[in-house]
Amino acid sequence: QVQLAESGGGLVQPGGSLRLSCAASSSFFSHYIMAWYRQAPGKQRELVASIDAGGNIDYEDSVKGRFTISRDDAKNTVYLEMNNLKPEDTAVYYCNAALNPDAHHYWGKGTLVTVSS
Repeated sequence: QVQLAESGGGLVQPGGSLRLSCAASSSFFSHYIMAWYRQAPGKQRELVASIDAGGNIDYEDSVKGRFTISRDDAKNTVYLEMNNLKPEDTAVYYCNAALNPDAHHYWGKGTLVTVSS
């Protein structure tokens, strides 16, 4: 079992920045593929960014150049640095962990990010 707890969401103006954190309970954290998903009102959940155990990173096209995913295995934590936020980034952001894409996926409860003036 892996428990994930997100933090760092909130209200920010367009062009602003936020840093999300996700703390994991597993002692095998370094083995997991860690990812951030988001779900906007009325839309399906989508993958925003992922980082695997080797540090390989992928981003959804709309966030490339604005968002940065990173992990600190010593702290069992994954981060999502979000810059130049846009109203369309408004969503609940979820932390996700899996040992591989076909394995069981663990989810956090989510943290709300609202981008509005």
